Amino acid sequence: MTQPLKDILVLDFSTLLPGPMATLMLAEAGAEVIKFERPGTGEDARLTEPKIDGESIGFAVLNHGKRSVALDLKSDAAMDILRPLLEKADVLVEQFRPGVMDRLGLGYEAVRAINPGIIYCSITGYGQTGPKAMAAGHDLNYVGDSGILSLSRGPDARPTMPFGLVADIGGGTYPAVVNILLALIARQQGGQGTHLDIAMSEGAFAFAYWAHAEGVIAGHEIQSGGTRLTGGQARYRLYTAADGRQIAVGAIEEKFWQAFCDVIDLPPDLRDDQSDPDACAAEVARRLGGQPSTYWEPLLAAADCCCTVLKTPREAAVDAHFAARGVFERKLDISGRIVPALPLPIAPEFRAPAGETGRAASLGEDNSRYGAKPHGPQ
Repeated sequence: MTQPLKDILVLDFSTLLPGPMATLMLAEAGAEVIKFERPGTGEDARLTEPKIDGESIGFAVLNHGKRSVALDLKSDAAMDILRPLLEKADVLVEQFRPGVMDRLGLGYEAVRAINPGIIYCSITGYGQTGPKAMAAGHDLNYVGDSGILSLSRGPDARPTMPFGLVADIGGGTYPAVVNILLALIARQQGGQGTHLDIAMSEGAFAFAYWAHAEGVIAGHEIQSGGTRLTGGQARYRLYTAADGRQIAVGAIEEKFWQAFCDVIDLPPDLRDDQSDPDACAAEVARRLGGQPSTYWEPLLAAADCCCTVLKTPREAAVDAHFAARGVFERKLDISGRIVPALPLPIAPEFRAPAGETGRAASLGEDNSRYGAKPHGPQ
């Protein structure tokens, strides 16, 4: 099948995570992505550890398959280089604070005057407008402000950090990709581009839809770790086995709960986890803690009761199920070492063949292609 974005040109002015992952997804679906970076060091992600022979692994994971142009956006020559690209570009992605692109002469109105069909995507923490539009922040701040971090923050003496970058990826990357694709469809129908205002803090709300229903609409008080989905019930929480490995018990439905109870031989008088939740959870913890995870894993798998042993990222990467589905089949070349590429939620039929090895362009590698001054060591 033909890659659906093979004729789409994307100008990428974003850095670090949300924007670069969004443009990576577009590139994986066939788009030509030109990444603009500051001369000298490039974007900050190029400097992050760990590295392979001086090349940042994190940068390569998010930026392979893109072209790199080192360009001082404040220079007099910048617009001469950018104008012909702006005239034919389909999508522009930027991640500066509101107003920065305007000061560079690259704001939406200025770009729209050059190309009325441009789809201009701005990704920020709090959006282009509002009292907090100019406030600095990172993922931790955005999930905190959206209310979702309070749901399972752990005890005050030892607060729990979020496991993933929910606002950056779930509130930034995914909404950006979804809305860019919607805007491309809308442009086919009406011929006009648009300015997409993606606020990471707002995108995070959807990850706790149940909290919106229960806490906002119904007005119920939600305690940290006290609800069904945050460890408030014995049938949906983490327990530690005798070997220190944790077991994820997700037996929400009654049939799964009863099957799990049968595996650990939980007494009948404790199986009603609503009548005395603490006593029930304590006994489940005692029983699971009495044997190592290697004892429980085959029994729980046989019972098919939504209970699994937690895997480390390295263990997950070699899991037989993911291997069978080719999840880590795509490869990436980092300074000559071939490594697994980051799995992305793009259907295989829309991507290049898995046998092709990706590579992140060196800083300014494509300057001459677009008429920019060749970039060398600074």
